[in-house]
Amino acid sequence: MRIITLHCDYIKFRALKKAIRTVEELKEKDGKEVPEVLVVLTAVESHDSEIEVKKLVEAVKKTAKDVKAKNVVLYPYAHLSSNLASPDKAEEYLYLAEDLLKKQKLKVTRAPFGYYKEFELKCKGHPLSELSKEFGPAVAREAKGEGKLPRDVSEKEEKYDPEQLLRQISRAKLDTSKLKDNDHRILGQQLDLFSFNEVAPGMVFWHNNGRIIFDELVDFWKEEQEYAGYEEIKTPQVMDSKLWKVSGHWDKYKENNFITGYEGRPFLVKPMNCPGGMLVFKTSPKSYKDLPLRSAEMGIVHRHELSGVLAGLFRVIQFTQDDAHIFCADEKQTEEEIVGVAKMIKEFYKKFGLKFDHVELSTRPEKRIGTDEEWDVAEKILEKVLKKMKMKYKVNKGDGAFYGPKIDFHVKDSLGRTWQLSTIQLDFALPERFDLEFTDKDNKRKRTIMLHRVIYGSMERFIGILLEHTNGALPTWLSPEQVKVISFTDRNVKAAEKLASELKDQGIRAEADVRNAQVSEKIRDSEIMKVPYAIVLGDKEEESGKLAVRVRGEKKPKFGVKKDKFIKDLVEEIQDRK
Repeated sequence: MRIITLHCDYIKFRALKKAIRTVEELKEKDGKEVPEVLVVLTAVESHDSEIEVKKLVEAVKKTAKDVKAKNVVLYPYAHLSSNLASPDKAEEYLYLAEDLLKKQKLKVTRAPFGYYKEFELKCKGHPLSELSKEFGPAVAREAKGEGKLPRDVSEKEEKYDPEQLLRQISRAKLDTSKLKDNDHRILGQQLDLFSFNEVAPGMVFWHNNGRIIFDELVDFWKEEQEYAGYEEIKTPQVMDSKLWKVSGHWDKYKENNFITGYEGRPFLVKPMNCPGGMLVFKTSPKSYKDLPLRSAEMGIVHRHELSGVLAGLFRVIQFTQDDAHIFCADEKQTEEEIVGVAKMIKEFYKKFGLKFDHVELSTRPEKRIGTDEEWDVAEKILEKVLKKMKMKYKVNKGDGAFYGPKIDFHVKDSLGRTWQLSTIQLDFALPERFDLEFTDKDNKRKRTIMLHRVIYGSMERFIGILLEHTNGALPTWLSPEQVKVISFTDRNVKAAEKLASELKDQGIRAEADVRNAQVSEKIRDSEIMKVPYAIVLGDKEEESGKLAVRVRGEKKPKFGVKKDKFIKDLVEEIQDRK
């Protein structure tokens, strides 16, 4: 059994038509709206029994209590699993779940089973507003933290047919029927940027073109970090559960972690970069002269998500976060660092043509660590900085991280959508838990104050947003191919290849298209691949030594362009990241 719980301001839903002929007719056909509700998207699987139903009820009861929700909507949602129970069994267990939840003094509404439905909901933003869980025999073994497959599974897999397995390993097929033309998943396929495969659900296979974009963004990030005085670190992917118990991630988000093991000890595949960064800080004694210490990591993390909620680059299981942790000596230094990070965030998004929509101050959540006194001080510091910088902001009550309040920056793309990407989080709690100290001017030991910070957020998600924001027409410095050199006839092949080679020598990503095809076809292909510049070389251009340059999106080329000037201007455009 698989569920997603969503704590919502409201949900509206309405049945459209039957998906299963044998289900009962509905008495009410106008739909329903339920306010202040915990929505439970539910898929009943073939291996489920009443035990799994009871586990669902206990999980929903606990989450409803944690978020203080009295209303529950039990919503059949088959998309969460490919191993569904029969309709009769699923309906029976949903009725049973409804009855058991009502006995827990919850007000339960069950959405119609066996119908195509439409729904609208507004999900809250706090850490417990969106959780996914699954119940079954395999999950029970994982929850013990044993960190290894049962022996019988290993033995069964010793004998296999490689050809049969290879046929089963297929590239995930993309259903484009309900996607807009500028959807990043369509652009990713069209521009040969990335793909997905069922052998690694929710994990991106970056193709060469996509890797170029990824690496260019990372290089830009590295340069900016170095200029701002950050040191860069890299921490392990798999670490002992002891670390995550100290940080609080083991207990707070256990159902979203990947558990493995080593020599009988439970380990986690890294869900966050923070604890590793704190261990690096602790490796040597620190003085007030070492602070502020700015430490950055482009770290890969994994978080368990049900397959039904995965959505291209926007919602993945493995992703890369551009984390940074800034260790400060006192409140004054902390305020100065927050100002510096906020300015860096503004400059980053100017580069990509993304405009700020609004800023939010997210305060203490219901489930948190640290004392109320620490939270009072942390929230006042963030609010003081926002007022000092004259930044308009909204207060988002209860949506802070479990270890501290935060400032969230929301940007608007060319489609008018807003995205929360960058965040600055102020943390007194984890330095306490990890005993992070420094020696002050008086040779006394003092606790550090720590800032968590991301700018891109998730690299994968940011690239998806950028692709849709630009409709795939990325700026020249990010474009996988920057110049296409097109031969007009077979006589011009050598000249086209020579020019492409000359451009490559200048650090420009250029390719020659010398196919035996119409020039119009070559130009069309260059436009489809969103190449910023296409140069057509014919007899006239060879004789004059000048170029015919077509700029992406423009119908007519510019004739008589001097080669040296074109190369000089293009190199400057790339170096300036335009």
